[in-house]
Formats: sequence, C-alpha cells, structure tokens
Amino acid sequence: MTTVITNIASLVTNDPSLGDGSPLGLIQDAAVVIDGDRIAWTGDSREAPATDNRVDAGGRAVIPGFVDSHSHLVFAGDRTQEFNARMSGRSYTAGGIRTTVAATRAASDEDLERNLTHYLREALLQGTTTFETKSGYGLTVEDEARALRIAAAHTDEVTYLGAHIVSPDYADDPAAYVALVTGEMLDACAPYARWVDVFCEKGAFDGDQARAILTAGKAKGLHPRVHANQLSYGPGVQLAVELDAASADHCTHLTDADVDALASGNTVATLLPGAEFSTRAEWPNARRLLDAGVTVALSTDCNPGSSFTSSVPFCIALAVRDMGMTPDEALWSATAGGAQALRRTDIGRLTPGAYADLAILDAPSHVHLAYRPGVPLVSGVWRRGAPVT
Repeated sequence: MTTVITNIASLVTNDPSLGDGSPLGLIQDAAVVIDGDRIAWTGDSREAPATDNRVDAGGRAVIPGFVDSHSHLVFAGDRTQEFNARMSGRSYTAGGIRTTVAATRAASDEDLERNLTHYLREALLQGTTTFETKSGYGLTVEDEARALRIAAAHTDEVTYLGAHIVSPDYADDPAAYVALVTGEMLDACAPYARWVDVFCEKGAFDGDQARAILTAGKAKGLHPRVHANQLSYGPGVQLAVELDAASADHCTHLTDADVDALASGNTVATLLPGAEFSTRAEWPNARRLLDAGVTVALSTDCNPGSSFTSSVPFCIALAVRDMGMTPDEALWSATAGGAQALRRTDIGRLTPGAYADLAILDAPSHVHLAYRPGVPLVSGVWRRGAPVT
C-alpha cells in the first residue's frame, strides 16, 4: 500500500540536494509518498504521484522523527527527593546513581519492562521514532544482562553500560569490578547489545579503566560510545575519538584540543541539555562545536536522576535558548545528528529509501519547536510507515 501525505506547509527532508538547498532540505507546499515502511518520494505537492491512500496535512509542517541516541530507560524507583534537594542547593555527583541501582535490582522483570514501555510511549507521542537505551542500573552480571535483554525486545540500539559507576559491591576494589565488566559481565551482555559505553569521569572510571572497558567491548564486536567530559575536564573525548567511538556524550567541559579532535574525527558530539537543566550545571557550548565543524547531536539523556525528560522538543528549545544553536541546527541535530551518532543512514531524514518515520507539527514551520517551548506541537506521528495511535 502507498500513501501520500499532501498539503504540507514545510517539509524537512535533511537532504541539502532538495528544496531550498539548506542542510534541512526544506520543501514548501510539499508532499511525501510512503510505500510500505519506507519513503518513496518527496517533492512539490502538485507533482505527487498517484497512491492508494491520501492524507491531508492541513498546512502543517512535517519533520523526520526524532532520533534520541542517548537514554537510560531500564530502571526502577524514583529520585524526586534528590532532585528537590539539588534544586535547594546541593550539587549533583555521580554517586546518586546508586539509589537507582538498589531499586532496579529489587524490581521484577515485569516491572522494568512496564516502566520502559511507559516512557517509550511517552517519547513516541512527542515525535521520537528511534531511541537508544542503556543498561547501567544493575551492575551485576545477572542484572545487566536482564536489562539489555528487556531493552533488546524494543529497540536495536542497545548499549552495554556495566561501567556506569563502580558497583557498590566493589567499592573497595575498583580493579576487580573493571575485571568483571570486561570479563564475565561482558560475555553475558554482548549478545543483547550493539554498543559498549563507559562513564569516564571523576567518581566513575578514569581514562585507563575506560580504555580497557571499551577495548574489551570492541573485541566482542560492540562499538564504543563514551560518557565524556560531563562534570569536569578529562580524557573522555580524546579517548572517544582515538577509539572511533560513534559518539562522545555530554561534552560540557572541552579544551581546544578536545574540540579539534572531534572536528578531525568521526565521533559525534552528543549534547544533552536536559542534564544541565536538571542539575543547574554549565551549558555545553554548541556554537563553539558547530563553528569548528564538529557534527552535533541532541538527545534527552532520559534517566531518573539527572535528566528526567523524554521530550526532544524541550531539549531543542533549551539548545536554541541557552546553547547557541539556531532552530535549524537544533532540529538537524535531533534528527540527522542523532542518526549519525548511531551510524545510521536509514533514519533521521525523509528521502527515498529511508524509513517512513515522521512527525506532523501543529504549526506551519519547525521553528515553532523553539518558538513555542512547552507546547505539545506534535499532532501526529508515523513510524515505519504507519500512523501511531
């Protein structure tokens, strides 16, 4: 079955060879044709080919579905009290993760999956059609493996993050925990994951530990991602580029050498403004990265401790208001940028051959995502060629 969505005021294709020639490839008064689960055609609505079905967008904007390339959705428990205390003056540290670890270990598989699907649905209705999610709240062989097994039932973009923090069980012997993460735990988790990640930060894992963990993951066929330079300057970004990580995530505290490394490599800088919003931390300088030629992605970092939002539109608004991005750059980073952070070419764009993942906005332009922050502008979502209800 083929379907044409027509009467689109503004269509974002993310193909600069189309439309206005910008990175967004904007087409005015546009139409898009869906064949099965893929895009078959985009162009001027007056030139749309005949199809089996016809949908009128009513003069609304259509954008690619958001690609959320960094989230932590397999968890249990609540950290409301921590957030409340932090907003009253206490700074965030990596140790807060231990609260969620205890709750996650105590939860049943059914509880964890119910929680996961709740937040996936919440994100989907806000336009997120592809998401990555991680383990990291179990920190035992059994709990990390079950987290990834549950996640793998809902997405192909699954990340092994046994190296989130040193397990409380190994507080007095971090080296033994690194050995576990690179040995028995990795063996149990690798079959369910595509990626390996590490929190390279003071209070978590240093550069040497992170290198050992990522190298072991690569040897098992997992590709690296890195939590890098969130809370302080450190080796995470340089290590990510050296190991050809798909993404260095957070990138809040960067030296000129860090920026140069990102600009010269294939590693995407994934910025997570929800974390800075929720911790009152310094904003990442997206303008500095973009002006240096770095590929930037925007994601939610949805997790119960430091960024409890599933809303990519909210993160777009923050990036435009506080991180120096234009509305065009923020949207590109939340769609095509996220796809590059997952090393995917079949998502994050609306061009022939890509998955038919799109969002219809109750607005004539994508600029309204930042122009009208907090307003639920996503009025319709199509995923893999089917409308979401």
